[in-house]
Amino acid sequence: MRVSIKISILLLFTCCFIKSQYSFAQKEPKVGVVLSGGGAKGLAHIGALKVIEEAGIKIDYVGGTSMGAIVGGLYAAGYSASELDSIFRNTNLPELIQDNVPRSAQSFYEKEDAERYALTLPFDGFKVTFPPGISSGQNVYTEFVRLLFHVKDVKDFNKLPIPFLCIATNIETGEAVMLDHGFLPEAIMASGTLPSLFEPTEIEGMVLIDGGVVNNFPIDEVKQMGADVIIGIDVQDGLAKRESLASATEILLQINNYRTVKDMVEKRKKTNIYIDPEIEDFSVIDFEKIDAIINSGIKAANKVLPQLNEVAKQQSSTSVKEKIQPLDSLVINRMIIEGNDRYSRGYIKGKLRFNLGETIAFDKLKQGVNNLAATDNFKAIRYELRSNGLGTDLVLKLIEKPNKLYLKAGAHYDDLYKSAALINFTNKGLFFKDDVGSFDLILGDHIRYAAEYYIDKGAYWSFGVNSSFSGFDEEVAFNALTENFDFEESTGVGEINLDVSDLTNQVYLETFIREEFAFRIGAEHKLLKYSTRTLNLEDAEGLINASNSPRTNFENTNFFSVFGNLRFDTYDDKYFPKTGLFFDGDTHLYLLSSHLGEVFNQFAIAKARMGTAFAVLPKLSLNIETEGGFKLGTSDVRSLDFVLGGYGNQRLNNFIPFMGYDYLSIPGNSFVKAFARLDYEIAPKNHLMFTANIANVEDDLFKTGEWFTAPDFSGFGVGYGFESFLGPVQVFYTFSPQVDQGEFFFSVGYWF
Repeated sequence: MRVSIKISILLLFTCCFIKSQYSFAQKEPKVGVVLSGGGAKGLAHIGALKVIEEAGIKIDYVGGTSMGAIVGGLYAAGYSASELDSIFRNTNLPELIQDNVPRSAQSFYEKEDAERYALTLPFDGFKVTFPPGISSGQNVYTEFVRLLFHVKDVKDFNKLPIPFLCIATNIETGEAVMLDHGFLPEAIMASGTLPSLFEPTEIEGMVLIDGGVVNNFPIDEVKQMGADVIIGIDVQDGLAKRESLASATEILLQINNYRTVKDMVEKRKKTNIYIDPEIEDFSVIDFEKIDAIINSGIKAANKVLPQLNEVAKQQSSTSVKEKIQPLDSLVINRMIIEGNDRYSRGYIKGKLRFNLGETIAFDKLKQGVNNLAATDNFKAIRYELRSNGLGTDLVLKLIEKPNKLYLKAGAHYDDLYKSAALINFTNKGLFFKDDVGSFDLILGDHIRYAAEYYIDKGAYWSFGVNSSFSGFDEEVAFNALTENFDFEESTGVGEINLDVSDLTNQVYLETFIREEFAFRIGAEHKLLKYSTRTLNLEDAEGLINASNSPRTNFENTNFFSVFGNLRFDTYDDKYFPKTGLFFDGDTHLYLLSSHLGEVFNQFAIAKARMGTAFAVLPKLSLNIETEGGFKLGTSDVRSLDFVLGGYGNQRLNNFIPFMGYDYLSIPGNSFVKAFARLDYEIAPKNHLMFTANIANVEDDLFKTGEWFTAPDFSGFGVGYGFESFLGPVQVFYTFSPQVDQGEFFFSVGYWF
């Protein structure tokens, strides 16, 4: 009896043991995917993931570093490999990485600032400083926010559609930091912050850079998540030969690879299925070779397809990814700003330019962030979107640049102002939050200056004060002067050397209308002088000059006026526009004058210029503009009338460029003009240009109706332009059917 009981117990134990072993053998394995870093080479991950999906494998965990974190984070958030393929193919990655802020994001003050200086050096304690990275990564981060909006409220990455982690490096301690919680776009951005390319990312008080510095293949971390089977996709390089080390980026990667190559010896042994794309022929910045790189991932994964199929057989189910629609619009009903010590909430909200509680396109949010970035006041602009039940909270986390003082410089030559060197001092936060003071000193053939103080309130009313002195001398036809000034023509004189000097002081208010239009109203004082040493005549007031200098004054008058100005500018480039619209309308009402010996009659001058630029062919663009102006009133003041002729981007008073004629050739108190330019980009930054302009110019043109007749003046030109680091280099040969001799115009550098 006792024996039979013992036998029964033994048989029962044996059956249970066999059943448990059978169950263990049939346990569905948990699959983890590990994606290494490698810059553009990481696009091969997409191809390998395609094959893994097609094999029917259900991925349970994803871990990645650098580009592996970016691809892995998007995949873990629910995107399929095919969707990732489409996303990356339809994204201009080099442009995104360069972090170029579109010109349309800049205020008019910022446009003028950006298009005047060839060199900008920030000062910190009167020491020149340099940025820690080429790019802040703002555009890349914004794209991550858009793509990952559907998981914006997932703070624990284990609760993503696929549990996920990524690795970054603490730049202060040199330790690896595992990121498995927080705001997903911020985490993958930190992991991919390649040193020297991107500025470091700050998370939870830690300054983080690319995780590939310390752990470029986080296999142990993924195992700890619970993975039984590791599929590793490795796009890391081995150590490069000397001929391959042609750039600073490649040298930095080589130094970093000393450690990772050694680590991969052991990590490869731990990898169950190792996918090793052939990426030796690609660099970390070869994003334009996306087709070839993705195909390399497909080929490498197909080599281990039998192993992938075997893993798929051990799984009872496969994952089905629902198609994700990236964010296109949202409602932001609350804004929380962190880190704005030197810039007010009104300034920041004014730059964003959207109203809370209204549905806005995501592109409008992106534009607002670009507006902030264009100020160049922030090292980083990171933001989170959080659901609050009624809509979305926008949490802006700003890191302000510590620099307040900047030294800027430029150089320029043109046929009118001649050679010039520019030195600028800019101080931000000079007296109040949101303000900036700037002083330009221009040395060369003509000494000039420009000083400006501006309190920038974005879309709200901003306040500005400026003062500038400008001048030039030019050989002009004497008979053209007789039309503008009250003296008789001197027999036998063909040309004289005319000296022009202009001192202008303004105080104004400025705001934005309908987002892009900037409206300015203000008051102006102008001291205008026209004189010559060529002649020794009585001046325009009938008085011989009191000094011994044989200078004749045609004009030496203070003018006091009020003005209004409306501007709109979405040109993508000031000098070589390919797209965009332009409008500039200005009206000055002259109220007082210091012109001695005469009764001053108030008068007004109104002018407007509008244009468009668009692509005709991929490398051929057309820029068309029209402008006109007129004088209202019975005043006999002629020194502020319009004078056409010459070439230039720097306009003074009512001097209007006109191809085919020399400077200051065609005077009149009213004019209409049309201009067209074909621009063919024969090579990157090299432009071949064909121009044509026509005009009618005379006194009271709009009263007589002559503005609507066939043009009296026409001019044509052919030119070459090059976008240099100093600014545009341009040379034009122009001619006119009405003029016997053609004209050459030449300029180098940004105009100022």
